[in-house]
Amino acid sequence: MTGPELLTTDEMSRADKLAVEAGVPSLTLMENAGRAVAREAMRMAAAGSRAVVLCGPGNNGGDAFVAARLLAEAGYTVSVSCLVTRDALKGDAAVMASRWNGPTQPYSGAPAAIARADLVIDALFGAGLKRAIHGTAADLVAAVNGSGTPVLAVDVPSGLDGSTGQPTGPVVQATRTVTFFRRKPGHLLLPGRALCGETILADIGIPASVLGVGQQPTSANAPALWIASLPVPRIEGHKFTRGHVIVISGPAHRTGAARLGARGALRAGAGLVTIASPPDAMAENAAHLTAIMLEPFDGPRGLAQVLADPRRNVLLIGPGAGVGIATRLLTQVALDHDAACVLDADALTSATIDQDDDEVPVVHHLFAQIKENPERPVALTPHEGEFKRVFGDLTGSKLDRARAAARTSGAVVILKGPDTVIAAPDGRAAINENAPPWLATAGSGDVLAGIVTGLLAQGMPAFEAACAAVWLHGAAATLHGPGLIAEDLPEALPRVLAALLR
Repeated sequence: MTGPELLTTDEMSRADKLAVEAGVPSLTLMENAGRAVAREAMRMAAAGSRAVVLCGPGNNGGDAFVAARLLAEAGYTVSVSCLVTRDALKGDAAVMASRWNGPTQPYSGAPAAIARADLVIDALFGAGLKRAIHGTAADLVAAVNGSGTPVLAVDVPSGLDGSTGQPTGPVVQATRTVTFFRRKPGHLLLPGRALCGETILADIGIPASVLGVGQQPTSANAPALWIASLPVPRIEGHKFTRGHVIVISGPAHRTGAARLGARGALRAGAGLVTIASPPDAMAENAAHLTAIMLEPFDGPRGLAQVLADPRRNVLLIGPGAGVGIATRLLTQVALDHDAACVLDADALTSATIDQDDDEVPVVHHLFAQIKENPERPVALTPHEGEFKRVFGDLTGSKLDRARAAARTSGAVVILKGPDTVIAAPDGRAAINENAPPWLATAGSGDVLAGIVTGLLAQGMPAFEAACAAVWLHGAAATLHGPGLIAEDLPEALPRVLAALLR
């Protein structure tokens, strides 16, 4: 069976071994993988077409020999080129090569064959490649990319690290990729997702029982991950049972971001939403608000008074708040209370400024305050620039960095982008894949922070609320389509939610 779990290359290798130990013959797995490749090839090119199959020295090459045999049996004209001689192949790959009755041409002839082909099957290197492709293999990659011929990649395009989504050097640009049992993070993380083209997931007979053995809990972000905890209004409920959100407004002339966040929270289902406004911004906010309430406050003491009512169970601070000590102090007041917190934009940057001679980075005081109350949900919503300011030069893939940040901060971290990663302190993580390009518009992140806040207000657990908000955000943008501006996102949410609840 296939599912939303994502496996690194090492985890996938372990799953293969466990499947064999459970009684599934490794040759059966390779035959099934090659059959899946051939099936996709037949969808990409009509019978009788010319297919060039590029094989490497590993199991990917074995899969490709199976596909070549099946395509030839189906009437395709198949040309196979292998980076090594047949007698240099080992194990299952050698067995499958021996079952290929057609010619295996030297790689020197492959570029000319590629130029004449209707389809190229790329099985040079697998997902675990850590070094840059060079020499003859690099020449083949260049020939494939320069040919304009459709490319079907086996597992991942050659030259792509399947765990990180990063090229190791020259990399094949695939039209479509077929992978097996479970996708890998590199199929979703950029630039890997774009290099893979459309990724097809094939069931090759590995039992789902191998999941969870030596694996970190990583998933593609989809409703199955969080739908069971998505708040559903009940007939006996009322507005206070759906939570009361407080959104901190910026000063006069910087109030729009807070209103976007507030609207997102209200459309996400919060029962009440109040914008807490500095006195100088009251008139500006009042001119734009109807269903969203408005309350003045002045400084940290004033915010403490706003939060004194325990029914005000979640707070959003950051959108348009301004970067400075004042915002940092307000964030500290928010974290002194039991209300759940979403820290976005200026709240994150303000936690990093004015570093003194203290050996402990000032942002670590924020992390310590978050960890003082581990039962209180906290979500951080940085884009890459804010992430670097807050967490420094963390290394590894985007997935690795988000996980490390969540562990360091004690909060759920939403590392935004077209491949947003959501990570929890306990190690769970999800990679989002439904964000359309028109989400790159001013204010869309403020709405996202508001959606997270609105779901938290209704009691949704922090990791699930963050995952759901990111998915709903992308679905709302997709539903609206081109021409999207941030104000459109909350208005599209009801239709997205209605479809989910059906």
